[in-house]
Parts: sequence; structure tokens; C-alpha cells
Amino acid sequence: MKTVKLNNFLIGDNKLTIMAGPCVIENEDVVFKTCEFLRTLCNKLDINFIFKASYDKANRSSINSYRGPGIYEGLEILDKIKKEFNVPIVTDIHIPDEANIVKEVADVIQIPAFLSRQTDLLVAAAKTGRIVNIKKGQFLSPYQIKETAKKVSDSGNELILITDRGTSFGYNNLVVDFRSVPIIQDDLGYPLIFDATHSVQLPGANGTNSGGERRFVPTLAKAAIASGAKGLFFEVHPSPNCALCDGANMIDFQTTHSLFKIVNDIFKLVNNL
Repeated sequence: MKTVKLNNFLIGDNKLTIMAGPCVIENEDVVFKTCEFLRTLCNKLDINFIFKASYDKANRSSINSYRGPGIYEGLEILDKIKKEFNVPIVTDIHIPDEANIVKEVADVIQIPAFLSRQTDLLVAAAKTGRIVNIKKGQFLSPYQIKETAKKVSDSGNELILITDRGTSFGYNNLVVDFRSVPIIQDDLGYPLIFDATHSVQLPGANGTNSGGERRFVPTLAKAAIASGAKGLFFEVHPSPNCALCDGANMIDFQTTHSLFKIVNDIFKLVNNL
């Protein structure tokens, strides 16, 4: 399996990597408070940390749902976070024209799951030279992500991460198949990041917005690391029930504090550290 270098650490090596933060930028207070908490916790546990937040959620269930502050205001806030806390940033793009704008702030450019087969988007992200985190579409098997990743590598960028967030099964539900961990890491050769919070999402279950079952987040996160995943993705919020997006599957600070220690211990055990 390849490793991917980011700043002074390697993703896919002998240290757990966590991408975490609020689903969307709501305001500076929420993102600053969340980043400070997460950075402090990850530093204490010696976990590689990448701060995550979206400036725009372009695939909300309803046209009336909150999407975020937009690319320019959002990137300005993310740039403040990056400089204030000295952390790398991951955020998602939705159209090719955003790639060269976002690369000025983001260290990792994320391809949303619903857009994971969009060739122009993948090529644009690849050409920025930034790490490209591809979220495996809910409609793809782990084997099918190979051709998606090849669009990035054939565009001259080998800095590729794959994030699994479950597979569509029936109505308004996702099911996780942990065989995807060895398939993507051992067979395809890319570090796998497991998205523990979106995997408990119930897409569109509430009609105008998605539901979620956050009580299963710890179970899936622990299982992913036990299966050999090199990283985890979490959406974290000070008050998930008050969040403007994805509140039903985000976790609070208390849950995060205890869970990060547990998954880090499992990671060390699995990797004989």
C-alpha cells in the first residue's frame, strides 16, 4: 500500500490519521471551537489531524436547506483556521472551476461521493497537485473505485486517498462492507479512510433532509480500524442537535473524546505498535 505525505506526517503509515470537523461552516465560532478541541485532542493522543469543513453543501435534499457561506467567505474562514491552529485543511469541491481556487487554502481536495465518477472534476482536482480524497460513491463497489482513482493518477497525481462511507441498500439506508478495507488498501494500493459519521446517515429519510443513527458511529469506527483502515473521517459539532446540516449523524465533543482514544488504541494493537 502506498503512503501519502502531508506536511510532516505520512497518511497510511504507523500513525492513525483523522479528518474531522463540522459538516458545513455555520459561523466562525463553531469552526474555531471545534478545531481547537480536535487539534488539542489529537495532539494529546499523537494522531495525525486534518481539519474538515465544507464551504458549500451542493447536494442537500431540499433547495431550502442551508448550504454554507459559499466558496470565498468559506475559504477565508478556513484560511484563518489553518493559520491560527497550524493544521492542514480538507474541503470538497463540486465543479472543476473550484479546484484552482480551493488549492490556495486546502491541503486535501475532496471529491464528494455523489460526484466520484465525474471525470472533469477528478482531473481538475488532480492537476492542482494537492492530495485528492475520493469519497467512494454509495453506488460503487470497492473494486469500481479503481477506475475512478485512475482518472486522478493518469492526470499526473499519485497523491490519492479513498474514503468509504457505505453502500446504498434498499430505501434511505447505507450498509458498510468491511471487505472494502483490504480490497482498497491491499488490492488497489490506496490508504483507506473510513467515514464513520456519513456511514450512519439515512439519506433523504426525513423528506427535506437526511436522517441518521449516530449511536452506531463508535461501533463502525472501531470495526473499521480493527479491519485495518489507516484513517477515520468524522463530522463533529459542539451541539449536533442544533447543527444546520447532518446533525443526526454528527457526534459531540464528549463522544469524540472517548472514541478517539479507543480507536487509537485499536490502531496500535492492529499495527503491532
